[in-house]
Amino acid sequence: MHDRKITDIHNVEFKPFDRYGSPVPKMSWHIISYDKSSGYGSYILKMDAGAQTVPHTHLGFEEFLIVEGELIDSDGMVFKKGDFVSFEPGSQHSSFSIKGALIMVFQRGLNKPTVEV
Repeated sequence: MHDRKITDIHNVEFKPFDRYGSPVPKMSWHIISYDKSSGYGSYILKMDAGAQTVPHTHLGFEEFLIVEGELIDSDGMVFKKGDFVSFEPGSQHSSFSIKGALIMVFQRGLNKPTVEV
């Protein structure tokens, strides 16, 4: 017997993205293995058209794969379908999506908001 979980990322229930406390408008997520207290694990992030992330500092690595759509980072860099992005501990940013995006996120530490949420 194997202890495993298989998730069809195109057929899951999304809940309001409340990682920083209050739900972030136009964002939802499906937790796969993410632990809110440690900041470790994986989740699927859905950003509707016009969604904007909370500006934050990474206390550990944050990596993500753009599955669908595109994401524009605070420095103007555009991440498109198939891009795997890695942010190192200590980096700061925020992102937004004009068209919407589906993102597979891998966290290895908490993020600290740089603005009040």
